Amino acid sequence: MFGSPLQESLLHKAQCNGLVTVAVHDLRVFTEDKHKTADDKPYGGGAGMVMKIEPLVKALEQIRGGMQPSKTVLLSPQGALFTQERALQLSRCAQVVLICGRYEGVDERVLHFVDEELSIGDYVLSGGEIPAMVVIDAVARLIPGVVGDEASVREDSFANGLLKYPQYTRPPDFRGLTVPDVLLSGDHERIRQWRRGEALQKTLARRPDLIARARPTMDHEEITLLETLQQSQKGEQP
Repeated sequence: MFGSPLQESLLHKAQCNGLVTVAVHDLRVFTEDKHKTADDKPYGGGAGMVMKIEPLVKALEQIRGGMQPSKTVLLSPQGALFTQERALQLSRCAQVVLICGRYEGVDERVLHFVDEELSIGDYVLSGGEIPAMVVIDAVARLIPGVVGDEASVREDSFANGLLKYPQYTRPPDFRGLTVPDVLLSGDHERIRQWRRGEALQKTLARRPDLIARARPTMDHEEITLLETLQQSQKGEQP
């Protein structure tokens, strides 16, 4: 499952350039029985299988090389929501070990050997592999040098707590759908102000929950604009 994503685009280039190292470990290698059993029936009965603690802990003990800072993360529906802020924190670690849950999950005792649980959202997936790929991609692109244009990283959605402003490219007119005049003006200060305003407006309309978290980082100009947009929004409500 990891082969193709790790051999494409930025992740592939990052590995080739020695900026990121990604290793995939098969838990069956760390089992001791002849059948290479990595899961078993749950105590107390119930459907499905539970991943065993022994191979998981043996894998962790071998994989963790003592690099500091290091984090061990279990991908789990019970985990805290994975956010851009958490991705930034993990990008500063020398090593991040990701445990991919499967079946009915992992033996609860594994939690004594991990630093935290993370979830990529409130929905059900077949296993932790896809969430692990999400974490790898989100974390890797924050490592200096992985993304060629550092400004692109700084201006991404959620990077500054807000959704990103609208983007346009050629042609300037497509079937009557035109690009905003300000973007064609060449006036960089007006463009900056327009983009900030659009980011605030889009976030306020689509993800108002993000506004409270972003507000402490806003300057006076942004707060004034935000309050104007909020007042306008209230005026439009019946």
